[in-house]
Amino acid sequence: MGDISVEARIAVLASKSTQTTGNQRKTMSGFVIEPPTVTTLPVQGSDDLFPVSEIYCVGRNYADHAIEMGHDPDREAPFFFMKPRYTVLTSKQQMQYPSHSQDVHHEVELVVALKSGGQNISVADAVDHIFGYGVGIDMTRRDLQGQAKEKSRPWESGKTFLHASPCSELVSIEQSGQLNEGNIQLRVNDELRQEGNLNQMIWKVSEVISRLSELFYLQAGDLIYTGTPAGVGPIARGDRLTAIIENVTRLDLEVAQG
Repeated sequence: MGDISVEARIAVLASKSTQTTGNQRKTMSGFVIEPPTVTTLPVQGSDDLFPVSEIYCVGRNYADHAIEMGHDPDREAPFFFMKPRYTVLTSKQQMQYPSHSQDVHHEVELVVALKSGGQNISVADAVDHIFGYGVGIDMTRRDLQGQAKEKSRPWESGKTFLHASPCSELVSIEQSGQLNEGNIQLRVNDELRQEGNLNQMIWKVSEVISRLSELFYLQAGDLIYTGTPAGVGPIARGDRLTAIIENVTRLDLEVAQG
């Protein structure tokens, strides 16, 4: 399956799980409806895919971004929100500009992919649960998020929509080593919009995993978007976006014109 596309590999796997009887399509496992398609990410240097479970995001984890959003950058306890896995978009794909918004913003982030999970994971043990890393963009309908904030309502309308969580291929921790520092940046139409260093995160990756595991039951396949440096801003239809973690991985996508 060396040169076969991600989509084709998923289709092959899905075809093995169904059978046809007369006019009725019945699943091999006895579900009354077809189970959802598995959301996956490619893995650098491998034909195997990473199956996505849940997506957790960390809010305001870089001091300069907290300041630009009008918040105190002191080391308050991290807070989290979630996105459904259907929001994932892989590299070199076209992003659909979401409806009900005229102000969609980019937020480039280190993405941590877990190979195992559990509860009450210690900071010291957290790295043992990491499969690898990617670079992602937490796309945000900033106008809808702002409206929700004003009314003290949840952020889902601002954070959740099709293609709201683009992510690069994953690089295993065996290849990259543990990522505690490194340049992270985002360009729009070749113009530098965001740049920072992973060592500027207020809450480090191991601390984030540990705290998440106190609040939620983490599982293999979970993705963690770890926060964004300063420079967030709007995207427009037709824009070309490039997100990079230097010497690790890269994400390229284009916003559809329509």
